[in-house]
Amino acid sequence: MRRTFDRNRRACAFVTVLAAALLCAPPALAWGPLGHRVVARLAAAELTPAARVEVRRLLATRDKRYLDQVANWADDLRDTDPSLYRRTAKLHYVNFESRDCRYDPPRDCRDGKCVVAAIARYSAILADRSNGSSERVQALAFVVHLVADVHQPLHAGYRHDTGGNDFQVRWHGRRTSLHRIWDSAMLDDAHLSTAAYTRRLMAEHAPVATGGGPAEWAEESCRIDRDGGVYPAIHSMDEGYMQRERPIAEQRLRQAGARLAALLNRDLGQG
Repeated sequence: MRRTFDRNRRACAFVTVLAAALLCAPPALAWGPLGHRVVARLAAAELTPAARVEVRRLLATRDKRYLDQVANWADDLRDTDPSLYRRTAKLHYVNFESRDCRYDPPRDCRDGKCVVAAIARYSAILADRSNGSSERVQALAFVVHLVADVHQPLHAGYRHDTGGNDFQVRWHGRRTSLHRIWDSAMLDDAHLSTAAYTRRLMAEHAPVATGGGPAEWAEESCRIDRDGGVYPAIHSMDEGYMQRERPIAEQRLRQAGARLAALLNRDLGQG
């Protein structure tokens, strides 16, 4: 009887700890590994020769050869460098305080802690060749990641639901969050490798808007969040939702790749 009581007590303790861990788990991050690698590959294909040489030189200082090899570094910090991750976690998104989706830095990016200001800051570090290679390659990794992040609609929303993490839905009978649907499930559901997805998007000839800067890109994401059907009318997802919203996600990947390439060509294209 005593052993049974002890087992039950240990089981209850385990369930309590597990529940606490789930409640405290960090939110899902934008696009997931697949989306970030695709954006990096799209950008790499559009680099000028001078920018490509400088990217390769910087990556070599980290024993890397390709841009997509650092595309998820800023998210991986959660496991590899928790201290740096905590200091930079707010740089992955921007919260608009109004559904008009107009970026107001004092209101929406206090102390420069948001994705819009972070892209500008790391881009400046990357472009300044008086900085050391270690500082510049870290800036490169942040720029590659954050340009993708700002194009994910749920990373620039105005709702108070932690970017859709608190908006619970059911997908294939399982409970998940709307953020995780956009983060991974929507792209993974296409069942394509990074290389195949990149080729598919590169083969599309429909033009995408490629101008503007980080603030405009964030405002675009906010308007898609508001007007693009991102939030479903019911909390049960189906293939119809995926088929309707995936083209929007893919367009944002294409825009992110083109804009990342333009930014890198500007910052690294001069010898």
